[in-house]
Amino acid sequence: MVKKKIIKFFIIIFVFILGISFVLGWKIVDGNYDKQNKTILFLKEIIPNSISRKIRDTIFIIPDLKTLNKDLSLQVKKYEQELNGQLFEEKIINSGNITTSLKNFFLPFPRLDVRAGYESTVNRSRAHYLEIIKDKILVISGEGKTIFFDKKNIFEKKLNQVEIQNNLKELVETSNNKLAGIRDLLYKNDKIYISVIVFNENKGYSFNIYFANLNFNKINFELFLETKTYFKNWSVSSGGRLEGFGENKLLLSYGFSGVKGSAQDKKSLLGKIVSIDLLTKTLEIISLGHRNPQGLQFIENKNLIINSEHGPKGGDEINFNYLKDTKKPNFGWDLASYGISYDGTDPYKKSHKDNGFDEPFKFFTPSIGISEIFFLNKHESFLNKNILVVSSLRAGSLYVLELDDQLKKIEKETRINFGNERIRDLKFDYDLGNFYLIFEMTPSIAVVKIKS
Repeated sequence: MVKKKIIKFFIIIFVFILGISFVLGWKIVDGNYDKQNKTILFLKEIIPNSISRKIRDTIFIIPDLKTLNKDLSLQVKKYEQELNGQLFEEKIINSGNITTSLKNFFLPFPRLDVRAGYESTVNRSRAHYLEIIKDKILVISGEGKTIFFDKKNIFEKKLNQVEIQNNLKELVETSNNKLAGIRDLLYKNDKIYISVIVFNENKGYSFNIYFANLNFNKINFELFLETKTYFKNWSVSSGGRLEGFGENKLLLSYGFSGVKGSAQDKKSLLGKIVSIDLLTKTLEIISLGHRNPQGLQFIENKNLIINSEHGPKGGDEINFNYLKDTKKPNFGWDLASYGISYDGTDPYKKSHKDNGFDEPFKFFTPSIGISEIFFLNKHESFLNKNILVVSSLRAGSLYVLELDDQLKKIEKETRINFGNERIRDLKFDYDLGNFYLIFEMTPSIAVVKIKS
């Protein structure tokens, strides 16, 4: 009798574990799970990709097909509405003491294909960027297509987007280059600037910066700068953010692009944040030891540069650079990191300070797929606190970090989870108090209002 009870107990436990595993597996396959869920992260860690794909294509074939059908239906709906910029989602998200309203509008650009892999050719030109220009929003696709809409349209059911013709592709090709992908868009002094990865068959990949006078009828780009720093193989660790830097300068973040040792080489632009003089076009290294800087902001009244960057496996960083002395900060890559290699080895020094490098202000392990950032002081923010809003690709979230008056420590951290989305770009509208986000899975432009 006791033996039967024990057997029955173990059968119940087995069925329970099997049921939980099936539910978790279903959620993983249909994409409807929190990418930072520790249990699912553990399962994905111990199950090889080759096995997980086989399980997806056999046991979970039905939820997988349902997910594919759902994605296809959304894509069909997006293409049918063309440039309408149709509102297709509206909801409220409660996160602790923060309430977030979301309005999601279609963008007429190709979506990121996660199954193809982030380094695949098809995904190299599927990162899109936006800029607020007075009463309009300008958006550029990873392929170089440009559209705009009036800000007032966010209160309607559609944005009424307008495509602007431009000469970018033809301009790139006049130098025997190919456009590999856009990496940022910046509006400054009535001009728009874009950072572009170009490919030359003889030299490899590099960054060019192009600029144009603001014109909503047609954009005629001109070559502003060739960085002439090449890397042979395509790499997602390329950086490319642009930011205004005082009256007559720009900042450009240059990733290490997979070139070992380059981030510590002061003769190379790889793995650096550099300033570019708009008049002389001279470049100066501002900081080094960067892996893949994805977020960049200059806080002029504090003489502070904030950047965010992807770690390897873990160790995404937020770095503060106060421009107060002649020593250029070195944030450690590829010698120091709080992450590990994707092959499971850990060749990196952990303490940055003990090894002569600058410590990150904050790091995320596991990685959140950190992207753009935006700082608001306590007189500007919706929480009456100094806040740093951090966007993420992998985690599909905004992280609201409340900082003390000296910007030395984080007093509170709140995560706003948007689900199965990847946030590529982030801008704040001081006039309306909205954040504009680029969701690259649809893709779409999200209008977000955060309140305490």
